Amino acid sequence: MHDLHEADKILKVILDYGQKNNLRKITKAVIDLGSMVEHGEELLPANVEFNIKMLAQGTIAENLETIINKTHGDSWVLKEIEGE
Repeated sequence: MHDLHEADKILKVILDYGQKNNLRKITKAVIDLGSMVEHGEELLPANVEFNIKMLAQGTIAENLETIINKTHGDSWVLKEIEGE
């Protein structure tokens, strides 16, 4: 469940970017994910990706290609967004 909370934060940043840049559709997001621990468990890239895609249903990011790179550190960074 902790992955869902962080995925929601990430998706909000993605959607905000899309809105500010007048995108009709967001097609790709690249995220660097460090070793983040919430409620005693490390966030797993596959779980974060699954939750982003689930939360994106019905939004301009609905069929978003999500690439999550595991990196050093203890946070996430949105590296790239593509859309039209």
